[in-house]
Amino acid sequence: MTKRLFVGNLSFETTEDGLQSAFAEWGATSATIPTGESGRSRGFGFVEVDDDKADAAITAMNGASLDGRTITVNEARPRPERSFNGGGYRSGGGRGGFGGGGRHRSGRW
Repeated sequence: MTKRLFVGNLSFETTEDGLQSAFAEWGATSATIPTGESGRSRGFGFVEVDDDKADAAITAMNGASLDGRTITVNEARPRPERSFNGGGYRSGGGRGGFGGGGRHRSGRW
């Protein structure tokens, strides 16, 4: 089993290979660094490490220096459930199915 760790305050020069290498001692199996629309790092990443070594990795690497930056490391939180029924569209509702703020206009169309 592996545990996913969040690594914050990454240098924009840190690569996924470099991040995985930094956590190799704790059995890192993969590393990802999300990028923005421009392709530039968003300044954080995720590392998968051996479940039984995750606490040791957090203790050792939290506050450590990586590529000239002091990084923060903790256990990654699960992704929140995303609803694809938001953003102004309601299914049903009796008013054409679109959100309208709750007020109903009558007779002025």
